Amino acid sequence: MSYEAINFETPLVKLHDNIYALELFHGPTLAFKDVGARYMARMLNFFTSDYQKEIHVLVATSGDTGSAVANGFLGVEGIRVYVLYPKGLVSNLQEKQFTTLGQNITALEVDGSFDDCQRLVKEAFINPEINDKLTLTSANSINIARLLPQSFYYFNAYRQLWDKSRKVVFSVPSGNFGNLTSGLIAQRMGLPVDQFIAATNINDVVPEYLITGDYMARPSVATISNAMDVGDPSNFKRILDMYNYSHEKIASDITGYSFTDDEVKSYIAKIYSNYKYLMDPHGSIAYMALKSHLELNPDYTGIFLETAHPAKFHDTVEEVIGTKIEIPEKLAAFTKREKKSIQISSNFLDFKDFLMKL
Repeated sequence: MSYEAINFETPLVKLHDNIYALELFHGPTLAFKDVGARYMARMLNFFTSDYQKEIHVLVATSGDTGSAVANGFLGVEGIRVYVLYPKGLVSNLQEKQFTTLGQNITALEVDGSFDDCQRLVKEAFINPEINDKLTLTSANSINIARLLPQSFYYFNAYRQLWDKSRKVVFSVPSGNFGNLTSGLIAQRMGLPVDQFIAATNINDVVPEYLITGDYMARPSVATISNAMDVGDPSNFKRILDMYNYSHEKIASDITGYSFTDDEVKSYIAKIYSNYKYLMDPHGSIAYMALKSHLELNPDYTGIFLETAHPAKFHDTVEEVIGTKIEIPEKLAAFTKREKKSIQISSNFLDFKDFLMKL
């Protein structure tokens, strides 16, 4: 099952000096979430093969989660997937990856933010009427089956390092904080990593907490790194629990940095010009955070996570570097398909009504 789910490479690429990129975008949908989504789909199918009722998978997405989950579960018998995404707030290519599939995949275009999509999913799970009628599960990172396989590539990254004599720090582009939580799980399983960096865009609730000790959730703000536009990351509650709510212990293991869209664009252009390496907006944030951290800690080896292929954000990337980029064929194929979605409001009663009619 593991070999079938993770049948693609996650290579470690040296960028310059003691900085490496862990490329997690070589799967079917060109995003890191292929790892967790494909593994979870096969696990769920295996353990429910004799289950008599249809299983309904609810997933909220700000971009890559939806495409990875939809493609991972596509055609799986006995399972239907409902992808909730914020209208107008995901890239065109990301949207095409989960709105054009049909079969057992339904896309729900929500008039609201990612936080609204996540709220609708969470409220559905605790609503007794819905649960009496339907068998529900989640494919978001609130489901531990999504998180555990993501710890694999942290070990794989360390395995690929030639020089293991230096301390290691991972810089993780963070939105809902599932990816960072997987890294912390890997650390507790024995991975010899000394530090983690929570790299965010201007939705910097966690970096602020790491400095002040106060967690202040707020509405998310739209940015060009849309997968990280989260104002109340659900997985941070897991991190708090892992550390028994000790701000001191969390801040000793995790350092936070946040960056603006202008800074993101600047570094995409700078790294492309200097090293001919093209980053997506999320990887750019992780790189900037890592570079800032290594200026203060030069004895570390730094690994930043490149979570999506830059072609998925070609409008932004091409504008920044001033030239067209090649769109991989497996991504370009989605652009030729017809989008099909159902529009709903961000009101839970509307979502409940939709589910009760299934």
